[in-house]
Formats: sequence, structure tokens, C-alpha cells
Amino acid sequence: MPLEADHLSDEERLAELGYTQVLARRMSGFSNFAVSFTIISILSGCLTLYGFGMTTGGPAMLTWGWVLVGAMTLFVGLAMAEVCSSYPTSAGLYFWAKEMAPQKSAAAWAWFTGWFNVLGQVAVTAGVDFGAATFLNAYLDLQWSFATTPQHTMMLFAGILLLHGALNTFGVRMVAVLNSVSVWWHVGGVLLIVGALALVPSHHQSVGFVFGHFVNGTGFQSSFYVGLLSLLVAQYTFTGYDASAHMTEETNDAAVSGPRGIVRSIWLSWIAGFVLIVGLTFAIQDWDSTLSTTTGVPPAQVFIDALGMTGGKLLLLVVIGAQLFCGMASVTANSRMIYAFSRDGALPFSKVWHQINPKTRTPTKAVWLAVGGALALGLPDLINATAYAAVTSIATIGLYIAYVIPTFLRLRQGDNFHRGPWHLGRYSRPIGVVAVAWVVLITVLFMLPQVNPITAKNFNYAPVAVAIVVGFAALWWLVSARHWFLKREHPRNQRLAGRAELTTQSARW
Repeated sequence: MPLEADHLSDEERLAELGYTQVLARRMSGFSNFAVSFTIISILSGCLTLYGFGMTTGGPAMLTWGWVLVGAMTLFVGLAMAEVCSSYPTSAGLYFWAKEMAPQKSAAAWAWFTGWFNVLGQVAVTAGVDFGAATFLNAYLDLQWSFATTPQHTMMLFAGILLLHGALNTFGVRMVAVLNSVSVWWHVGGVLLIVGALALVPSHHQSVGFVFGHFVNGTGFQSSFYVGLLSLLVAQYTFTGYDASAHMTEETNDAAVSGPRGIVRSIWLSWIAGFVLIVGLTFAIQDWDSTLSTTTGVPPAQVFIDALGMTGGKLLLLVVIGAQLFCGMASVTANSRMIYAFSRDGALPFSKVWHQINPKTRTPTKAVWLAVGGALALGLPDLINATAYAAVTSIATIGLYIAYVIPTFLRLRQGDNFHRGPWHLGRYSRPIGVVAVAWVVLITVLFMLPQVNPITAKNFNYAPVAVAIVVGFAALWWLVSARHWFLKREHPRNQRLAGRAELTTQSARW
């Protein structure tokens, strides 16, 4: 059914949510979608954790885990998109929580949702750019013998973060263009990689191997537990699509473009990612040499074994380009979340982070906080062999808790929820229930040990990082923030009194 047009302009809708239009609104619906699709980045998430998946479930779980997680993520994204349509603001998840929670506890719900979102966003930026640094180090090693050491990878990681900070500070218009280019780079890159791996090698793995071979290299005895751990590969990839919500104050027709951006980025990534994983796994020439590759990047070894050194390095450059696009978009979305949260005073030194550059009308100081936070999260890799997996766990846990809180609150509201022009109709409740149940499962799962026996060098420090951030947020809330956070009046009640429900028909997905 077609969507009914809303009589309010984007600026008027934002004003009734309690904010004044400050950011430049120059993004189209496609550009909004492009940011989320770029941050999901199947050429980043799938491939950087591919080696982790090889030892936690192997081909069978890489393939079927992707199918399962993609389906569950679509439920989460649909539930988020419905709420996004009602509240199209860069504040995103924490503002949604505040609007839908019981009045007495609304500020607390918003506070902790926002802090989980900040944690997840910073960890995603760290994970993406660290993955790019790992792949870049592998390429430089192959090309110029720049050894793949933790120190070299950390140097490249810092350099990539600086590049993305500079682009988001001085090349704002270029970033918007590059985000659109990124969509075609990812789609074309997947087609190029899968096509080359399908046509060039004379040998391919069997269908039974790709869809049925299970591997347990974790040290744990339970295959069921190891299979669950493997879901991190896909679930970490499916993160960051809340970027479409955080960019709504810069998007035209935000109440429709934002939700569509969320949902389209998920289902397109789901399809393309499945093709990529299956194509890569079919092309493995030697399992043991791929897993123990001196490059430190198993997909790079697959490329080299299947296509030769020159072809392998070419595909590696395609992947690195996609990862750089992804990290750039992640810094953009991360900075908008920091800007919005500090606009409501929720971060230390908030007055600094929500300042807008008068020339670009973007929050450039928030950009550099995002960069600095990501660098800090990546530093443990110098001493912890499983630090990257921990960073991806932190990103997944932080973001998905923030994703599901508004969905849970929307379920509590029932028919009292005021729909936007994009909604799920009668499917809203069952989709929301599945989304909440799934997030509860993965939140517990990704805090658990990933390797046995557990040592100081392979300890999953995700629970520690999450506990530190939550503890800090809780202490600040009890001591101070509960007295002032989001206490200013919003015109919500006034607007709802004089406004009919936007539509009673099911929205197009």
C-alpha cells in the first residue's frame, strides 16, 4: 500500500520533537541508505572475522550462521525502522527510549540507551578500521615485505583513523559522494571477487564441505556452544545500520527515508554477504595453509592460492578499499551520535563535543572524539591475541542493547504507540517480540569465553569493557545526571493532541 504524505516538513517535524534544525539537510534517501550499507560492509565484517569463523564452526557455521543471523537481524531492523519513522532525529535510539518510556523513568531509559549506543558506535569504528589495518598490513607485507606485526598493524590503524577524521573534518561534501560510490564499490567488489573465485581456479571444494563441514578449533568440547560462538562473524557484520537514524537530521523526507535506509541496508547485505561467504569458501584450496597463513589474513591466502599472487593482491585491494569506505562512514555516524548525546549534556565536556563547525555545519570536534575513543579500544591488541574478537563483541553487545531497548518500550506501549508514515501494521508486535528475544540471546553469548583454556592473552575482555562503561554511566547517573538529564520540556504532548495518526495502513517494506 502507498504511504500517506505527512503534512509536516522535515524542519517542522524536528521542531516538534524539541530540536532546532542546525545540521545541513542535504542527503537524499539513497545517500541515507548508503551510509548504513557502507557501515554494514560485508567486505569488512565478513572477511575480517572469516579466520575466527574457520575455527569456530568452520564452513557449515559460516554459511548457515549467516542465513540465521541475517534473518534475525532483519526482525531487529524492521522494529527499529518503525520507531525511527515516528522520531526522525540524530539523537536516535536514546531519544526514542525517552519518548516511549514511562514518564518517571524516561530519562533513565534514555541515559543508558545512549551510553550503550556510544559504546557500540565507538567499538564499531575501532573494529572496522582495525580490520582495514590488518588487511592493509597483509598487502604491504606481500608487496614490500612490511611485516605483519602487532606494532605495524597498530601504526596503520592510527593512520587510517587520522585519515577518516580528516575526511570528516575537511572533506564533508566528499564524504557524502564517497558514501554513494561505496554502495557500487561493495556490490561490484562482491561480483568481481565471487566471479574470479568461481571461474579461475581449477579446483573447488564440494557442496558438502561448504554447507556441512564443521570445525572446532577453540578447545571447547561442546559443538553446540562453538556453533553459537560462530554467530559473531555474521552478527558483528550486521551492525551500524542505526546510522540511517543518526543521519535523519541531514536527510530529506527523513520519516520515510530513514526507516527505508535501515531495512534496505540489511536485506541487501544479507543477500550479497551470503554470495560472498559461499564463493570464498568454495575457493579454499588448502584448509590448513589458509588457516595458518603468514599474512595473518585467511581470505588473502584464499585469493592468492586461487588466483596467483597478482590476482590475489588485486582482490585484496578491492577489499581494503571497501573497508576504508566503511570506516569513513562509521566515523560520520559515530560523530552524529556523539553530537546528539552531548547536545543533551550526557558526555563529559559536552559543550565541546556538540559544537558545530560554521563553515561545514558538521560536528567536527565530535569526529575527533570518535577517532580517539576508537584508538583507545584498539590498543589492547598489542598485548592480547584475541583483542580484535573482543572489540567486535563489544560493538555487537553495545549496539544491540541500544537497538532493542526502544523496541521493548514500543512493545510495552502497544496501541498507544503513535506511528509514523512508515510502520509494520499488524506485524509490529510479533516482529518486536522476536527481535527482543534474539538480542537477549546474543548479548549473553558474546560475553562468554571464546577460547579454551582461558589465559591472559586470549581472555575475552568484552565484559570488562562493557562493565566499565556501564559502571561509569550508572555512577554519573546516581550522583548527578538524574537531576538534570532531559528535564527540559518537549512539546510532545501538545503535538499529539492536535495531530491525527499519520496512517493506519501497512507501510511498504
